[in-house]
Amino acid sequence: MDLQQQFETAATASKTLTQKPDNETLLQLYSLYKQGTEGDINGEPPTNPFDFVAKAKYEAWEKLKGKAKEAAQQEYVSLVNKLKKA
Repeated sequence: MDLQQQFETAATASKTLTQKPDNETLLQLYSLYKQGTEGDINGEPPTNPFDFVAKAKYEAWEKLKGKAKEAAQQEYVSLVNKLKKA
């Protein structure tokens, strides 16, 4: 199975985890997924100062700027596999 297939399988598996990950792990999953599918963040930061979720997601993804899509996909697969065992 190549990396892209592993990544897609992990994305599906992430929706069926027996236990919901904590917020920090959810942000990590989100940012790795976005980096692995879209690459570097290219939008503007959220303008609503009270939209804490959007701000956290934006900042988490922004931290991965410059990381190769393949590296993000591999980290995502590893993280989901770790969560499946937990």
